Amino acid sequence: MNDNVRLGYACVNMTLTSRPKKLGGRVTTSRGVRKDSWYHTWDLAKLGDIALQNATDLLHYLKWNEDHGITLFRIGSELIPWADHYELTDLPNYDLLAAKLRECGDFAKAHGHRLSTHPGQFHILCSPHEAVVNKTIVSLERHSEMFDMMGFKPSFENKINIHIGGAYGNHEATATRWLKGWDRLSDNCKSRLVIENDDKKSMYSVLMLYNLVHRLNGIPITFDYYHHKFHTNGLSEHEALMLARSTWPSHIRQATHWSESRRQEYQTIVQNMCATNNISEKDIPNWPTIAAYKKEIDKIKETAHSDYIVGPIETYGLPLDIMIEAKAKELALLRFRDIYVYNQNQQEINL
Repeated sequence: MNDNVRLGYACVNMTLTSRPKKLGGRVTTSRGVRKDSWYHTWDLAKLGDIALQNATDLLHYLKWNEDHGITLFRIGSELIPWADHYELTDLPNYDLLAAKLRECGDFAKAHGHRLSTHPGQFHILCSPHEAVVNKTIVSLERHSEMFDMMGFKPSFENKINIHIGGAYGNHEATATRWLKGWDRLSDNCKSRLVIENDDKKSMYSVLMLYNLVHRLNGIPITFDYYHHKFHTNGLSEHEALMLARSTWPSHIRQATHWSESRRQEYQTIVQNMCATNNISEKDIPNWPTIAAYKKEIDKIKETAHSDYIVGPIETYGLPLDIMIEAKAKELALLRFRDIYVYNQNQQEINL
């Protein structure tokens, strides 16, 4: 990994979320509310209060990130709860919320932070069901409005990252349907929306996204290193990274995602346990506790993300923004950064 790389983490700061009361209490941008507690009475005041609390704590997150040298962060989609069910301007405290979000945006711009979002798997512009497409469009527009409220001009700098969402047995026809859904988005939203390669061979590789979508509308492709391992479509990691890179405007730093295997992470723990106790792996069945642990590990999905990461991350000398998608969030980033700095120092000593 080279020094011209920024590392970020997604949505939750575990340090602040678990902060004890004596140190100031819990800080989170993920407060939510059950739909049945507001929907029947249309209690938008409740939603507005929660959104304002989340936005207030977003500023705490950004300041914590600045203090720890982290300038890349993904905002969780739940910051404004149930936002696809109403107009944001209908919130009774809209002006207060807008002012707080603008404060967050001003802080990010003043300190060179890049903020993004990654709406979930139910955002499917290619769905054959019109209701699903309509709901997806509303939700994507709300994400874009949030960036407007923060004072960001429409740009892939503040990306809204999604997957195509399905293949429905025909990649070409589905991509065409996706493009029709994309065409219904506002110009502001289009100027922020990017797509990401999938981790299943039945879905979309970088090459497929390039040929079926980017070549037709110019949308950037976020390269996910780990997903590529499961769907290479004949491209090496370097070739796929560079193809994705060619889709980004020259003035916007290429965005990528990095994660590692949760199963491999836990298998390594078992291997270390065996080494510590001088146990051969073939003798694990004779050790009930270790055998039971290994049995549970073998059930972990191959594509599941690890808690922490160890790398190395091959950046091929490129300037990249890398979103660390690990379960331990900022703790994983900080630990990896410590490992990287340590290894770099050791190399300098060896030289």
